[in-house]
Amino acid sequence: MKEKRIETEEWNPLLLPLKDGLASVVVGKEKVLKLLLTALLASGHCLIEDVPGVGKTMLVKSLAKLLGCDFKRIQFTPDLLPSDVTGVSIYNQRTQTFEFRMGPIFGQLVLADEINRTSPKTQSALLEALEEEAVTVDGETYTLPSPFLLLATENPIEFEGTFPLPEAQLDRFMMKIHMGYPSPEEELVILQKHGAGSPLKNLSPVASPTDVLNWRNEATAVHMEKELQQYIVTLVQNTRRLDKLLLGASPRAAIALQKAAKALAFVSGRTYVVPDDIRYLAPYVLSHRLILAPEARLNGETTEVLIEEVLARVAIPFLQGARV
Repeated sequence: MKEKRIETEEWNPLLLPLKDGLASVVVGKEKVLKLLLTALLASGHCLIEDVPGVGKTMLVKSLAKLLGCDFKRIQFTPDLLPSDVTGVSIYNQRTQTFEFRMGPIFGQLVLADEINRTSPKTQSALLEALEEEAVTVDGETYTLPSPFLLLATENPIEFEGTFPLPEAQLDRFMMKIHMGYPSPEEELVILQKHGAGSPLKNLSPVASPTDVLNWRNEATAVHMEKELQQYIVTLVQNTRRLDKLLLGASPRAAIALQKAAKALAFVSGRTYVVPDDIRYLAPYVLSHRLILAPEARLNGETTEVLIEEVLARVAIPFLQGARV
């Protein structure tokens, strides 16, 4: 599959100040920035997986500052409790009533740092928040702030003291993104930028939470032909027929791919979806939702490669009057 995609490398002029602000801090990661903003405008949460020190936390902090969002950070550790995430009801002796004290999940942009370092019990505290943007404590349901976006990070090479995310948790992340190491030229620029301190201190808001909500509405209104919806269904259905997989993509994955494709079209400055939006996003939206069969894993297969195979086998729909 070719790296360059038709019309996916352009940018919506409305988002250029945000893109330029992120690029001033996170060097050489335009592809990652576009994926992140696509997830933001598709109301989808992201799992950012990579080795330490490549800018995962810096990226999330920069996005929150540029958007003027209420930023919260949760440092996941083995002893973290669900109530440390969602909040807890405390008895007030003066009023003789229980008062709910909100946990750090009550932010507009929440960083779940090293999410795989906490126990499955605490990880499960995020399930309702990721799916319904609400949390339930002591039988009472509380709505999270809007817009709400959770960005989780994990280190792929450490296994000591980690707990793999269960399938139900992974299925609630719209995308899984890898940052990657910078090139020598980019790393030199990073050293120069950090020579006088953190570049975060020079950032100021270029948009607002209201702008995010408006952009989300515009992304939702992006036109998608019925043939492209059928294309998504065929791709997802085909993942369920592969002998090399124990688990294929869920209907939630199909919904996520449709939302992401519309958002990518908007981020790219278009009012319509093209097949390459779907093809470009499929590895990021589907790969973490698939489970390899034991024999395929032993043979060194990866879910990313299997998605490429599915994309190669399914015919790209022809849209009359559209560039494909």
